[in-house]
This record gives sequence, C-alpha cells and structure tokens, in this order.
Amino acid sequence: MNKFAKRLKELREEKGFSKTKLAKELNTTEANICRWENGTRSPNIDSIILLCQYFKCTSDYLIGLTDF
Repeated sequence: MNKFAKRLKELREEKGFSKTKLAKELNTTEANICRWENGTRSPNIDSIILLCQYFKCTSDYLIGLTDF
C-alpha cells in the first residue's frame, strides 16, 4: 500500500467516517474512495485539494512527502 492510500484510510478512520460518507462529503463515489485507499487509482489534483481542505492537512503529508 502506498503512503497516500495508507494516510487517506487513516485520516478517514480517525474521523470515524465510512467510505460512503467521505464520498458524499467530497462529491465522488464510494468506488473512487476504495480505489484510492487500495492504491489502484490516484485522485486528480482537484480531489487532492479537497481532501487536504477536508482533513486540514497538507498535500505533502497526504502524499507521503512529510510526516507532519
């Protein structure tokens, strides 16, 4: 599992959200969340921005460039 996939799953679980709830919050599909968390697909830049805003983290953290 890549760092992005692992961190996305960790952040989602810390909030106590299901994949369905996160998908609704981000206006995407549960299938996309599954693919991102499984590492089979990567989100586009707009989705990365939304994820960072939603989880209040940097893109560097989310994609694994930093640990904070």
